[in-house]
Formats: sequence, structure tokens, C-alpha cells
Amino acid sequence: MADFPGANATPEAADYAIVGAPLDASTTFRPGTRFGPDRIRKFARPFDEYDRRTDQHFSDLATDAGDVSAWSDPSEYLEFLEGQLSDHHRDGRLPLLLGGEHTVSVAGIGATDPDVYVSLDAHLDLYESYAGNELSHATVTTHALETADRAVLLGVRTGSEAEWDRAGQADVTVVRPGEVSAWAPAFDGESVYLSVDIDAADPGFAPGTGTPAPFGLEPSELRDIVRAVAPSAVGFDVVEVNDRDDGQAAALAGKLLQEFVFAHADR
Repeated sequence: MADFPGANATPEAADYAIVGAPLDASTTFRPGTRFGPDRIRKFARPFDEYDRRTDQHFSDLATDAGDVSAWSDPSEYLEFLEGQLSDHHRDGRLPLLLGGEHTVSVAGIGATDPDVYVSLDAHLDLYESYAGNELSHATVTTHALETADRAVLLGVRTGSEAEWDRAGQADVTVVRPGEVSAWAPAFDGESVYLSVDIDAADPGFAPGTGTPAPFGLEPSELRDIVRAVAPSAVGFDVVEVNDRDDGQAAALAGKLLQEFVFAHADR
């Protein structure tokens, strides 16, 4: 496994730690998220590590801590992963999680204890259980609200009737794709965990994901949201990348991770 390109800072000097979480236990329709972390690293190879907009070098900021290999018990795995991420958080390194299915966000949220969960996603992920599994990738927002006070879901365009009913409660804000460009964060000092499910992007831009949904966001819209939310964030992940395309989803995921780091460090 190669490191994320440019993530060359020593752990002692780094402000950000990249951690791969190749969990692929509950992925529906098209599996393959176990390949996500390596694939994101691979397709980030052409990226320059210098950011002209913020005049920063990625190599001064981030270290790649490698993967936390998944095993057959997702509950035990998420508990262990949370511990690994908590160590980085405690030592002053903001965790950058590479999925893996969206369920890995549960560990990231647990490690950072945010006030607000913000997710770019095609789906509400508000099932209490999906196909009999309370740790399905379709339950992530439900789990997030066990820790965070509220959730902001951007780019959503599909969900069950029960999920939409739950999304109508006061602790959930849904911003549909056509409204995302006009949305601006208002966190008032709250800490935020930012999760990017790559299926928030229209599948024309990121076909390599398990449950693609048409009429999604353009890459520049995802970038703008990541930049806007990053200054308030205590944790970040990009998830649901698989191996079912020519690298479009992985390249977008890797670039959004870079954009997050540069925007957060520039705050």
C-alpha cells in the first residue's frame, strides 16, 4: 500500500492524519468499497502538493497512518477504528478517514464528538435498520444523531417514506441538490464532523460507487461545500468509493480531501 501522495509530514509534525478504513460489510447493489482507500491514494498520484489559493504545501500538513484492516465483525471493527482515530484526535491530528462504506463514519464521529454532523450524500441514511442490520451504511445519520445535536444533509435526492418523515424533525436539515449552491454554513461556534459520500456527486462524475443516484451535484459544488465547512470541522471522511470505474470517483475523493486540508489549515 502506497501513502497518500504528499502526505509526508512526520506524525509528530502533522496536523492531519489519513487513515484508511476498507470496510465492505453492508454495501448494497455494487460492493467494492474495500478497495476505496488504496484506489483514492492511487488516483491522487498526479496531484500537485502545492495549493496556490492558500499558498500551502500538503507535505507540511498531513501524514498517512495507513489502513486499519477490516474484519468480519463490523461492531468490533468500528470500536477499534474509533480508538485509533481517537488517538490521533487526542494528539492534535485531525483524522481524515478514507472509506470504505459509509458505516466507518460512525467511528469518526465517535472519536471527535462533534456538535453537528454534515454530510454530502445522495441518500438520507436515516434507517434505524436496513435489511435487518443496525450497522448498515444506510443507518449512518441515525447513528450520527446519537452523538451530534443535529445533522445537515446536502445533496440528498432519495430516501424511504419513513426516512423522509424522520428528516422532517427539528434536528435534521435537508438541502436538496438544486439548493446546495445557495447554502451557507451557520455553525455559531459549533464543532462539525464532515462526511462526503462520493455518491453525492452525479454518477456521470463519479460512477465508481455502490448506489449511484442521478441528478446529483457537480464536483465544483462539492468542493465549495468542503471549503466552506472545513474551518469548523474536527473530523472528515470521504467514503463509498469502489473499483467500478476508471478512477473518476477516487480522483474526486482525493481532491476533496486535499481541498479540505488546505481550507481547514487556512482558517
